[in-house]
Amino acid sequence: MGKRDPNRGLERLFRESTWTLSQFAREVNRMGTERGTPLRYREPSVHQWLGGHLPKEHVRPLILEALARRLRRPVTHAEAGFPPPGGGTGPGPGTVEGLVDLGRKDMDPSRRSVLGYSLFSVALTVPDWPDVVGRMEAVQKGQAGRIGMPEVDMVIAMTERVSELDDQFGGRHARPMAAAFLVNTVTPYLRADAPEAVRKAMMSAASDLCYLTGWMAVDEGLHGLAQQYYVKALQLAGASEDHLTYCTTLRGMSVQAVDLGHGPEAMRLADAAAAASPQAGPRMRAFLAGQQAHAAAQTGERSSALLYLKEAEAAMDKAESREKAFGSYDPSALHYHISHVRHELGDLPGAVEAMKESDKLCYAVYRRSRVKERATLAEFQMQMGHLEAACGTWNEALDEYPLVQSNKVDQRMQTMLRMIRPHLKNRTARALHERARAVAPATLSA
Repeated sequence: MGKRDPNRGLERLFRESTWTLSQFAREVNRMGTERGTPLRYREPSVHQWLGGHLPKEHVRPLILEALARRLRRPVTHAEAGFPPPGGGTGPGPGTVEGLVDLGRKDMDPSRRSVLGYSLFSVALTVPDWPDVVGRMEAVQKGQAGRIGMPEVDMVIAMTERVSELDDQFGGRHARPMAAAFLVNTVTPYLRADAPEAVRKAMMSAASDLCYLTGWMAVDEGLHGLAQQYYVKALQLAGASEDHLTYCTTLRGMSVQAVDLGHGPEAMRLADAAAAASPQAGPRMRAFLAGQQAHAAAQTGERSSALLYLKEAEAAMDKAESREKAFGSYDPSALHYHISHVRHELGDLPGAVEAMKESDKLCYAVYRRSRVKERATLAEFQMQMGHLEAACGTWNEALDEYPLVQSNKVDQRMQTMLRMIRPHLKNRTARALHERARAVAPATLSA
């Protein structure tokens, strides 16, 4: 038998605890007594664990709890060098732990830990609604005590605030804040004791925050990381029987796929979102059908794309006749979809007109979207050969670009520099190029 490798993760936690071997063993034994299963571990057992011997499966949670109490923070299986707990794709005991590990990597200000999360996976396993609905997390008492609806309301309010920051300034700085809030506040709440209605409400709120964090990861181009957040959102939405967030997340995953050019995957996810929401109201139906139209257009399904677009327009008319909604799918977003569908189908003039209408209807608070969509409009204008008009639109995008921290917007600016470079003999294009080099980061204007 070969020599075991030391458990470096457990070693780090042990050093951080400043315990002796006997103190570590004693605390694990105490956890066993609390659980009703007295244990009699001593120093040699702890020494074996540190040396790479895997503790019995039923003892591992006790080791993690002892360390968590000592270090005053959650400790996960992965952090301690243990394999993940068993369970299927639904939100079983490993969901909260996985969320902690994911959020911790995302909190690293150096971003080194998330560089490996930029690859989008078309082979991602997406849990179906029947697979996740009603599967409650195992209650893990201890750290957060008992929670009620005030804690749920606080999580909802914080999610709204982070979303506002993302809309105005982009997700580059807001996402690590969301990740820290998930790890330090929300995951202890998910482990806390609570009445069933409160637990479901907390999982629903956590699901919405996971979706938002995934959306911001897409904005920074960390597509694998975004997919992991999205799957957590689906699991928590199913566990809390939150149809709205489940469908919204699937639709967000479709948006991610279509933006990356994965048309068939985008269509599959858009159809899954629509199928999971049979009782959708008109605004939700417009929200879903608009995305189906975009995905269908990208896959070359012209008749389906136009049919979905017609359905989205009819649903939006019905929704707007009932009440205008700020902060949800609105006429500006619909015209954005119309523009992209027309562009995919080769109707450049129609794409330009629809994007102009989207820009005109866009609320002022959505700065990040406005800058990105103005840059996209300019690209469409350039494809039509309208250099002067495109330069004017790009200048409008540059007015607010310095206020936005977004990889998606940075990419649009890189595209701008590339598209106008062959036209620098034109005075308007040269002036735009000089202005862009003055306001863009050096990495873009090089």
